[in-house]
Amino acid sequence: MSPERHCTVLYTSDDALRWRRQGIVLDHQNKDMLLFEGRIEGRFWAQTRPLGNLYFAYPPDSEWRAGPAINLASSPDALHWKPCDHPGLRPHAATLHTARMGGGAPPVLTDQGWLSLWHGVEPAGVAGIYRTYWSLLDAAEPWRVRRTEHRALIEPSPALTEPLKDRIYLENIVFTTGIVDAGDHYLVASGEADLACRMTWIDKRAFG
Repeated sequence: MSPERHCTVLYTSDDALRWRRQGIVLDHQNKDMLLFEGRIEGRFWAQTRPLGNLYFAYPPDSEWRAGPAINLASSPDALHWKPCDHPGLRPHAATLHTARMGGGAPPVLTDQGWLSLWHGVEPAGVAGIYRTYWSLLDAAEPWRVRRTEHRALIEPSPALTEPLKDRIYLENIVFTTGIVDAGDHYLVASGEADLACRMTWIDKRAFG
């Protein structure tokens, strides 16, 4: 909304051409908000990624690492949101590749649950190395993580931006923002090095 107030605003449309501003729906600082399609058990659900600088440490033997995580919120009307009491997707202690993480494409419903594509950031250089990862969430209780793959689904590809190398200001970044069901495959849309749009075909068997 302004340099002093980072928040989430909802716009709605009946035809994707004319949009109506419904106002602020989340007033805390929130880096990403991704809506699940339709309703789950009668409520709207969304992934959120609150910003913050204070994190309590996990015990030394925990499987989790303290840091930015993907949370959940639900709403009866898509205007009034309540944060979910359960944790969502958290950084895993087994890998530094997801020391920071955040949203990506809106989750899509599959036979195995909600497929969530998100970004993990490995500390390196100025901004880190951004990769796309995936998790499967329970269809009825999306805070339940059925499976998370620690191997990256999509890696940065500097060859794709070679023609634009004189304009590159951030390297080693692929940031996924969209996914479409295309039969046996998904078509995944990503930004490459913040300069180009990248389209990737992903065989559905990759999530089996």
